[in-house]
Amino acid sequence: MIISCPAKLNLFLHITGRRADGYHLLQTVFQLIDYGDTLHINPRSDDALCFTCSEPALAGEDNLVLRAARALRDATGTRLGADLHLDKRIPAGAGLGGGSSDAASALLGLNRLWQTGLDEDALAAIGLRLGADVPLFVRGRSAWAEGVGEVLIPVDLPPRFFLVITPDCHVSTGEIFSHQELTRDTTAIKMAAFLEGHTRNDCENVVRSLYPPVDEALKWLNQFASARMTGTGASLFAAFDSEQQAIALLNRLPQGMQGFVARSLSERPD
Repeated sequence: MIISCPAKLNLFLHITGRRADGYHLLQTVFQLIDYGDTLHINPRSDDALCFTCSEPALAGEDNLVLRAARALRDATGTRLGADLHLDKRIPAGAGLGGGSSDAASALLGLNRLWQTGLDEDALAAIGLRLGADVPLFVRGRSAWAEGVGEVLIPVDLPPRFFLVITPDCHVSTGEIFSHQELTRDTTAIKMAAFLEGHTRNDCENVVRSLYPPVDEALKWLNQFASARMTGTGASLFAAFDSEQQAIALLNRLPQGMQGFVARSLSERPD
């Protein structure tokens, strides 16, 4: 079984409050894109869960793929096993949702392989315990999101091509969300305000102050197009009407940055 693990972009990110348990309340639009990791799942004759990754440093016991597999077994009582191998492309610590997408693909794939029969809502509930973004990838549709990111309303967005660039740094999500200067009281908006462009990323100023490579990359990309950070960074993106425009700019990336061009997706491909 081969399952795609698409990345996401936050087209905006407003933090509207904070719950008593420390989780932040937000509004965002999640845009799925046709770039991501690939998860390979094979059945086993025993109950072992064996996980490998193309990046050996990510193959530890705390990887979200392995945690998702264990969570599904705990929720269903199945004692079946699987070999899981992850081909990793999405940069870690980039705000592109790589770990969450990998976890969701493990839940979806193993639910089919093991014939555990859970519906989308049940899988999303398991996913939420693994991370706030996992339900998005379980449901597999670009969406307007509220709550901690689990209240999802599918949206139809115009097709676009995105240049996504990642400077040479790893942003700690925990550090950003705990920072005293983070804006946590943005007034909630309606979809109309998003469509009119009255949005921002509330994490951007904090990240730019703490991570100079992100600040430098945003300054560079803003010379050519309206640029924004996705999630808590470090990746940045700009939207284009044609793939050729995005590729032309990708070919001009300064040293120390990596990037790719991706097409928008309304829903995951599998």
